[in-house]
Amino acid sequence: MTETAILWLRRDLRLADNPALAAAMSKAERVLPLYIHAPGEEAPWAPGAASRWWLHGSLASLDRELGAHGSRLAITQGDSLETLCAVAREIGATQVHWNRLYDPVPRGRDTRIKLALREQGLLVESYNAALLREPWEVRTASGEPYRVYTAFWRKCAPELLERKPTATPDIFRPAPEYTGLPLAELGLLPRIRWDQGLAARWEPGEPAALARARTFVERDLPGYAVRRDLPGIAGTSALSASLHFGEIGPRRLLALIGELHGAPSSPTAETYVRELVWREFAYHLLFHYPRTPEVPLDPRFARFPWRSQEGSSGSGLSAEEALAAWQSGRTGIPLVDAGMRELWHTGWMHNRVRMAVASFLTKNLLIPWQAGARWFWDTLVDADLAANTLGWQWTAGCGADAAPYFRIFNPVRQGGRFDPDGDYVRRWCPELSGLPAKHIHQPWTAPEALLRTSGVRLGQDYPRPLVDLAKTRQEALAAFETIKRPWASQPSF
Repeated sequence: MTETAILWLRRDLRLADNPALAAAMSKAERVLPLYIHAPGEEAPWAPGAASRWWLHGSLASLDRELGAHGSRLAITQGDSLETLCAVAREIGATQVHWNRLYDPVPRGRDTRIKLALREQGLLVESYNAALLREPWEVRTASGEPYRVYTAFWRKCAPELLERKPTATPDIFRPAPEYTGLPLAELGLLPRIRWDQGLAARWEPGEPAALARARTFVERDLPGYAVRRDLPGIAGTSALSASLHFGEIGPRRLLALIGELHGAPSSPTAETYVRELVWREFAYHLLFHYPRTPEVPLDPRFARFPWRSQEGSSGSGLSAEEALAAWQSGRTGIPLVDAGMRELWHTGWMHNRVRMAVASFLTKNLLIPWQAGARWFWDTLVDADLAANTLGWQWTAGCGADAAPYFRIFNPVRQGGRFDPDGDYVRRWCPELSGLPAKHIHQPWTAPEALLRTSGVRLGQDYPRPLVDLAKTRQEALAAFETIKRPWASQPSF
């Protein structure tokens, strides 16, 4: 009997280091690579607009790559279980292979689908393509999940060299006949084409991801420890979206680092490898604390007096108006505005600036971190539930291994330290480009004569600060005092 397999693709859109692909090609004579579009099954965290744009490009790229190997990508939409059952009947499939997802809702769905398909007599197997270690494999000495990154790193670091990528299949099995849908019918691209900035900045797909990775590891990794904090230069890997969509995996990155720099544990690579393990930590937390996308891990913050609950942002504007000013990059704080404009134009923001804008929203405007997380979810091409949740809870001070609540990022000082010449602000806030570096991060301190000669009219060309940074810092600290008491040993869920 000819064995036919379905390779159910989701966020593993690559040929190299794809365990489910390798297994399907080795176990069956015919393999149908299948993508099922079912965003409703991921609610309330279905992909946002920027993520949908990237997904379209990544699917198109994967179809081209499969075509070059004599295969093809079948695309359809609908209920995943019903679709898998129908496709299996139509093509006579006896096997289904997929790589695991770890978000709470898809994880529960996949478990139900696996049981249902096995009850129908199909061979169903799932694999780890996204992580170095499964979230359930890493535990403290007492068997508990980790909540401190340093301890998590110490646990994982010695085993990094053991994580080898899966080989790309030597032979790609032919795909059985199946009529799916054209990619365009999924409606992933915006009807009103606001995505020109994304298209100018990014090229989705595995080949582009591998090229970016090799360029970064060869050219930029040696200076990464310093350059990664400078938003005005290309000092980061820019691989977060490719990692999220599985165009490249962390094992492949470690292998590339080892190939070019001797070992992932080398001093040259350690800072970047720690970032990869921070990503693992995010998935570890999401797996063990699945309510954290909405609920603070630190239960004290369930009582935090966010200003949105009081109807005022402390700026004379309503919380809704203050949030809109933050979203549009019109807060009057240059580093914050530059970051929010970069986000809107390119679907991405430098990580140092992400922390600054998140701190400003939660600790200067006292707007709940969930509102910021939702905005990032819709506007980031690399929107990832684990990373987004960890980042926002870390900055807000309410998550595992969080920045202490009293650590409030001052965007003026952050700008002066990491964008000292103002290149980043000048790029994204061109109305301020005439100001000297001394005043570029705080134009409200510039003498009126200098503002005039620089072509800056505060309140007209560029807004005045939405809030007083020093005053709102004190208000944030006072708000924290209202809930301050020892953190209970367990979160409230």
